[in-house]
This record gives sequence, structure tokens and C-alpha cells, in this order.
Amino acid sequence: MKLTSVISMFSVLAVLTSCSSTQKLETLKPEPDDASPLVYDSNPSFINLPITIKLSDIENQTNSLLNGLIYEDNNIEDDDIEMKIWKQAPIKIQNDPSNPDKRIKTILPLKANIKYRIGTKKLGVELYDVREFNLNGIITLSSEAVLSNWKLTTKTEFKSLDWSESPTMSIFGKNMPITYLINPAISIFKSKLEKKIDESIEKSMDFKPNVLQAVEKICTPFQMSDTYESWLRIVPIEIYSTNAKLKNDSFLLDMGMKCNMETIVGKQPESKYSASKIVLKPVAKIPNQISANIAAISSYIDASKIMTKNFAGQEFGSGSKKVTVKNVSIWHKDGKMVIALDVLGSINGTLYLNGFPQYNPQTKEIYFDKLDYVLDTKSKLMRTANWLAQGYILRKMEESCRYSIQPNLEEGKKSMAGYLKNYSPMPGVFVNGKMEDIQFDKIQLTNQAIIAFIKINGTVNVSVNGLK
Repeated sequence: MKLTSVISMFSVLAVLTSCSSTQKLETLKPEPDDASPLVYDSNPSFINLPITIKLSDIENQTNSLLNGLIYEDNNIEDDDIEMKIWKQAPIKIQNDPSNPDKRIKTILPLKANIKYRIGTKKLGVELYDVREFNLNGIITLSSEAVLSNWKLTTKTEFKSLDWSESPTMSIFGKNMPITYLINPAISIFKSKLEKKIDESIEKSMDFKPNVLQAVEKICTPFQMSDTYESWLRIVPIEIYSTNAKLKNDSFLLDMGMKCNMETIVGKQPESKYSASKIVLKPVAKIPNQISANIAAISSYIDASKIMTKNFAGQEFGSGSKKVTVKNVSIWHKDGKMVIALDVLGSINGTLYLNGFPQYNPQTKEIYFDKLDYVLDTKSKLMRTANWLAQGYILRKMEESCRYSIQPNLEEGKKSMAGYLKNYSPMPGVFVNGKMEDIQFDKIQLTNQAIIAFIKINGTVNVSVNGLK
């Protein structure tokens, strides 16, 4: 047999063999890059901070500040008066029936020792007579409350004095009843008592530490999903306040916080709370509508499993040239999604596609726009399996490269609902609210997941009860 005939025979056998056997496709894998953990700023939201301070709380605070000897003036030279006042029993603070929406009434059981100097100084000779009074009774005062610089201040007026015992004066070492003399002299010390009550209430009604402590707790990042490590972080911008109102047995103060609500994916983020930057601004009304942002998180592992199921039982190609997809993997690369399809059939190997993730609000599905083979895969298909590179097969594959994020939306909504249902970051502080319509916002990518951001309109209220 001639050499040329042998060569021709081997050539035919080679062609026949190649036509009947499976081709191995060797493609280069686009390595994933590291998309840094995602942080984004949302549109400003408003959180209500209704402050409820019961009169009993003010009463407790005032009693803790005023105990035993509550006033002492040992200098008789400046105004001819020396005075000591003791609290005899707990102070009571309640609504003033004369004006229950604006005034409070303070009932103060007291004992007083007053030295009153009467006389003059002429030609260098002091002609003085010092009278000493002992009082034991119940003082009633009425205070008008005003909000000023984080504090509830009062302007107190002396209203009445009811004697528990008849007032006495020390005469020759004996206490003699002098009720007929002392009643006109009440003006001697009533202004001092008014001032003392105002100072005590102002100290007890400094609610700034309580509010700032509550805000700090609210602004501590709250974990919404431990599976995907998603965190809700509230960043305060400004705090507003209306005028305080007295209703029944409580002071009501409507406050609101303008803030950004952020969702962060990854490790626990740091709080952005800074007490020194918070300024209280007076307003007439507090808005209560918020726009919260929720992350519908699809990890690449979960998304890959869903898409692998989508390809089950499907063949791609025509005639004897067909492949099936056995496994799907996806990851992030240069702002796009890489989709790796492990195929078996006429071609064995891995096909790499890439495209931009998009969201279909009607079907609540993530799909990939402009899906195409990556450059290396496309060039090798053009040389070895041009039939697989054809557009209609690619479009057919594209139909299965999608998945619903409905479960993620429900999980995100459920997580937010948990935050809005009497969540208490600290004693006396409760977060409540409601969610309304859900709107898709945008998609962003991290090194671990596809994040679909959802806007939820609703209300958030943070109640701060009492002064501790």
C-alpha cells in the first residue's frame, strides 16, 4: 500500500473518530474579585420619639433631690433673715385643678426655723431685736411648666400654707403661739421656697441624658439576618421637639429624629452616633412617615442552587449536537455577574457567561441583562463548537438564568417587622411601627451576595417612658 493511501486512511479515521467522540472544552475561569462590603446612604427618614414623663417620676426625682434640711441661710447681715427649712414628709406633685393643661401643684410638708432681725443702726450704735419663729405646716405651690434647652423649667408661685401646728415664737426661751403675727410675714420666705422648688424641678427634669441614651441605643446597629450578616444602622442627623404638654398625670413631649437608615452586609458595623453633634430644634409638628430600606439578600451559593434546578432536564442544541447543564455557579467580577455552566454532551467543560443583574418587579425575579459568553469562552466556542455559540441557544440558556427573590423579600420584611414590634434596646425604650407598600430600589453586588434594595414606607415610633 502506498504511503499516501495510508495517510489518507488515517485521516479519514481521525475525522470519523472526532465526529463520534465528545470534545473537551478547556476555558479560562474569570476569577472572582473582592467587592468590598456594601454601605449605602438612604433617603432621610423620620423616627418619632414621643417622650412620656409621669408626674410621679418628677415627684420621685424631686424627693430624691430634696431630703432633710432642704434650705439654709445663716447670714442675717444681708437681708435681716436667717432661715432653715426641713422637709417633713414626701413632696407630692400633681395637676393643678385651676389649669390642669399647663400647671402643676406641689405640696410640701415642712418645718422652718426663721430668725428675723428688726431694728436699726444709729450713730454707730446697733439697736436690733432678733425674733425667732418656728413653723410646721404644709406649703402649696403652683408652677407653670416651660420647655427650654432640653429641660422642663417651672415658674412657681406660693399659693397657701396650712399649719400642722400653731406657729410659735421663742420668747425668753419658751415657744409662744403667734399665729396672728406670722401669717402676714409669710412673704419673708416664700420667694426663697419658690426658687428652691424651681431649681429642684429643673434638675429632676433634665431629660437630655435619658433621650441621648435612648438615641444611642437605637443607633446601635441591629442585626436583621444572621444568615446573611445584614445589619440595620440608624445615623441621626437632627432631633426636633414640640412644646411640652401636660395631660392627665404626665408631661408629653413630641420629639422626632431625622436620620439615615442604612443596610450593611458583612461584619457588624460601627455606630455613627455622636452625642456632641446632636442639636435640638423646636418645631410645631413632627413628621412620622418614613422610608426604610431593606436588603433582599441572595447569596451566590443559594442563587447557584436555584439556577441549577432551573436547568434540570433541559438540552441545548439541535440534532446530534446537544449539551445539558449539570451545575451552575455565579460570582462577581468587575461589576458584572459571572455565570459558570458545567455542561455534558457533545461538549464537556465549563461555559462562562457574564451580564448585569436586573430586577423584574412583576415576577419579583432577578435576571441578567446583556448576557453573553466571556471573551475566552466565546473565542474557543467559535473554533471548536460554533453551533453552541449561536445567539438562539444563548437566549434559551438565558431564560433559565433567573430566580425569584420573593423568599428573600419575605425574610427581609419579617426581620423589619420584628424590629417594629415592641423592640426594646434598653429598659423604658420601645420601638414600634408599621409597614405599608414595598417598592424596589436598586441592585448592588458584594463579594458574597446580590443585594436587591427595597423601600418600605411606614411609620416608626420610639417611646421613652419615665426618668431613671
